[in-house]
Amino acid sequence: MDQLAALLDGPRARGAFLLRSILDPPWSLRVQDEAPLSVIAQVRGHSWIVYDGAEPVRLEPGQVGIARGPEPYVMADDPATEPQIVIHPGQLCTTLDGESVYEAMDLGIRTWGNDRDGETVLLTGTYNMEGEVSRRLLEALPRLIVQPGGPIITLLGAEIVKDEPGQEAVLDRLLDLLLIAVLRAHFATGEAPAWYRAMSDPVVGKAMRMMHNNPAHPWTVAALAAEVGVSRAALARRFTELVGEPPMAFLTDWRLALAADLLREPDATVGSVARKVGYGSPFALSAAFKRVRGISPQEHRAAVH
Repeated sequence: MDQLAALLDGPRARGAFLLRSILDPPWSLRVQDEAPLSVIAQVRGHSWIVYDGAEPVRLEPGQVGIARGPEPYVMADDPATEPQIVIHPGQLCTTLDGESVYEAMDLGIRTWGNDRDGETVLLTGTYNMEGEVSRRLLEALPRLIVQPGGPIITLLGAEIVKDEPGQEAVLDRLLDLLLIAVLRAHFATGEAPAWYRAMSDPVVGKAMRMMHNNPAHPWTVAALAAEVGVSRAALARRFTELVGEPPMAFLTDWRLALAADLLREPDATVGSVARKVGYGSPFALSAAFKRVRGISPQEHRAAVH
C-alpha cells in the first residue's frame, strides 16, 4: 500500500452527501457547511469559486474542484453575482433570511436547482466527517485544487440520479475514485507534499510501505534498515531528509492516526485498538495518545460520538 492509498483507505466516503445541481443564471451560493472536503464536478456550463480575499477560479466542463474546509466560499455563475442561497452545516439550504428552499428547489432524486433545463450542471460530493487518518492528507492540500476529472464524472452523473439497492455504496465508491484521480493529477504537477514524493525513493519508500502495511510490528530503525538493505544511520538520515521527520516519529504519527480512526468504531476497545496499531497495552496507547494529542483515547472517542 502506498502513502496516498493508505491515507485514503481509512476515511472513505460513508454515506457522503451527493447532489446534482441544475442552475440557470443568475445564481450564487454561499457554502459555509464547514465540511472538511468537498468535490465539485462541472458537467455543463461553467462556475466560479470565490474565497474571501482571493482571485475567483473558473470551473469548465470536465473539470473538478476539490475544496478543503472549513473555510466558506461562494459558487456562482459570475463572481459579481451576489449570493442568494446559503449552504449551512448538515447541508441545510436557506435564503439569506434563513428560509428553507429545499422544497422549492427539489427537482427529483438527488437533484436540486432553479431550472430543470438550466445551462449549468454540477455534481457535488461532500465528505462530512474528517477521519483522523486523513489529517496528514488534508494538511498537505491547498485551499482549492482544480484538475480534469476524466470519465469518472460521466459515471457519477449517471449513477447519482438512480434509486436502486446499494446505491449509496456505489456513489460513495465513485466519489472516492474521483477524489483519488484528482489528487493524483494534482500531485503529478509537482505540488506533492514531501511524504508523497518520498514514496518514489527505493529506500525510504520501501520503509514507509512496511510501516503502513504492518503498523502492529515492533519496528525499530535497525529493523527497517535491515529490511531495505542500508545501515541504520543511512536510513535515519535519508528518511528525515526526504520526509521531514525521523522514521520513528513518522511511525508514531501513523499509529496514532490509525488508532484515532479505529476508536470511532462503536465496538472498539482501547485494548483491541492498541494491539492493532502496535502498542503492547491499553496503557501504552493511552500514554502515547495523550502525549501527542493532548487528550486520552476515551476523551477522543467521546468527542466524535
